[in-house]
Amino acid sequence: MKYAAGYVGTLVVLLAVDLIWLGVVAKPLYSKGIGHLMAEQPNLWAAAAFYVIYPIGLIYFSVAPPNRAPSWSDTLLAAAIFGFIAYATYDLSNLATLKNWPTHLAIIDIVWGAVLSTLAAAGGKAALDWTATQSLR
Repeated sequence: MKYAAGYVGTLVVLLAVDLIWLGVVAKPLYSKGIGHLMAEQPNLWAAAAFYVIYPIGLIYFSVAPPNRAPSWSDTLLAAAIFGFIAYATYDLSNLATLKNWPTHLAIIDIVWGAVLSTLAAAGGKAALDWTATQSLR
């Protein structure tokens, strides 16, 4: 049950914060930089798959890694590294293979991946810890 709570906590924060980022804060930035590549409507199946799978990685590598209970600082650091690497993989691959992929957008997106992952993992860790304290009662 505690892992389910950690997953849900991670997912809720990931979705809420990323949707604000993508829909409001960074929308003009992405439109200007890669608008010519963007679909009129997002592929909802692909988006749903990302939002189902990505929290699993955060849980496994930062919130509740196997064989240890990480501290808050360990969780947040691992999540930031995980997000940095995941988003760097995407953005640097785009820089390497696509014409006119904006370097500044890649840098912003990589930093965003680290920040978003850290925030989402914090939500997961808080939910996991809260569930653990409830089971002790």
